[in-house]
Amino acid sequence: MADSGPPRSPVVEADGISKHFGATVALSDARISVQAGESHALVGRNGAGKSTLVSILTGLQAPDTGTLRFNGEPAPAPGDTDAWCSRVACVYQRSTVIPALTVAENLFLNRHSLDRQSLRSLRPISWRQLRLRAADLLGEYGVEVDPTARAEELTVEQRQFIEIARALSFGARFIILDEPTAKLDARGIDRLFAKLRELQAQGVAFLFISHHLQEVYDLCSTVTVYRDARHIVTAPVAELGRHALVEAMTGEAATVSTGPAPTGPGPTADAAALLDVDRLELPGAYRDVTLLARAGEVVGLAGATTSGNVQFGETIAGLHRPRAGRISVAGRPVRTGRVPAALAAGVGLVPEDRHIQGLVPQRSVAENATLTVSDQLGPYGTVLPSRTRAFAERMIADLDIKTPGPTTPVSALSGGNQQKVVIARALATRPHVLVAIRPTNGVDVKSKESLLGTIRQVADSGKTALIVSDELDDLRVCDRVVAMFHGRIVAEFDRGWSDEQLVAAMEGMADSPDTKEGHGRH
Repeated sequence: MADSGPPRSPVVEADGISKHFGATVALSDARISVQAGESHALVGRNGAGKSTLVSILTGLQAPDTGTLRFNGEPAPAPGDTDAWCSRVACVYQRSTVIPALTVAENLFLNRHSLDRQSLRSLRPISWRQLRLRAADLLGEYGVEVDPTARAEELTVEQRQFIEIARALSFGARFIILDEPTAKLDARGIDRLFAKLRELQAQGVAFLFISHHLQEVYDLCSTVTVYRDARHIVTAPVAELGRHALVEAMTGEAATVSTGPAPTGPGPTADAAALLDVDRLELPGAYRDVTLLARAGEVVGLAGATTSGNVQFGETIAGLHRPRAGRISVAGRPVRTGRVPAALAAGVGLVPEDRHIQGLVPQRSVAENATLTVSDQLGPYGTVLPSRTRAFAERMIADLDIKTPGPTTPVSALSGGNQQKVVIARALATRPHVLVAIRPTNGVDVKSKESLLGTIRQVADSGKTALIVSDELDDLRVCDRVVAMFHGRIVAEFDRGWSDEQLVAAMEGMADSPDTKEGHGRH
């Protein structure tokens, strides 16, 4: 029998890792091991320690205790950037590609010359050579992108491929993917996963971090669960069912549903129409969209990235000026294209990206939560700290925001609690209509339950809510779901829809524009 040789060391192995930030325990005796060519999932609730582990695996933070090895060798010394880049890279949820530079310039940023010595001697850059090197690199890994294209012209999916190719060009064979599918539609996810499988066959290992548990089963062979800064379990994905996985993440007996399904009778036919949108059109996004939502109703607006559903929701909140159509809230027409007008009319918005659109990270929880109601915080245009604090404390209690206090910087909160602050601000004006765009994006299972429960309560209190999302679990809380495809409404579903029905409609496979009753107003 042929000798297969000694077993290969894992591409990365962390053991006994602990990390403290003051009194906060970020990691406690944590561990993980990833083999060559493996796609290994790391899951856990917000605050479980995933981000801290990534910062240690990439050399941005040093552990207080524990060992870290790459391919059996100790991790590089802190600050040895080249050595770290040759071992590990991270493709973050927020792209690090520079929009104003070309693909080639991004691929070889800070190493435009052929060798480090020529860079030190300040030799002129050969742009032709740079483009050829970029084309060779992209061709080697099957990335079909023009090296001369500016990064700002690329899709989210293409930018991710550029970041992966850049990591591979350093020699790294271990790549961390942080929520890589968050802004991709179904086809984009399929293409990404196909490319990852190709790279796995070449020996590249991936640590896949996602809150979308189905993707763990679709892509990964092994899963590691962290909870409360500790390692809970590592197991083959095929041997860990979804119920068991959620239970490991939460520490509680789990149900698969992540949102409270509507259980009441729903809105009556004579309930007041709080949102009335008639034949709205935004060039390049959607056209001839009509929608009616009544008091006591949660309406889902389902659609993939290119469906126009996000732009439609943003238009209701005043972020876009439509070319045609009208919007009424509680029976009164709204001046379109103006956020103050939408706020005054009674529209609250939970934007798609809390980091860019939803929060001021340097400010406190109280300041972020009260941005829309500054006129209520003091006389004659003043803002009284005591009134701000009292207002914020009520919202913290109402939404169960986990924070040391209202003066805590919002950047110090977990993702789920940051999203609660965004929702608190949207509800501070007591809106007639709450527009929530992908409200559970990037939050853990238990936070999803809480956030969707809050949205359900808005409708149950006699208002209306519009959930704009492509996440099926977000849409289960809705009384009915309207599906969009390429800028048009193609189907409508009452409670009890199946995943297959809704996904087919979102992918443009619905039989007719009105699968419910064929009436003109959705």
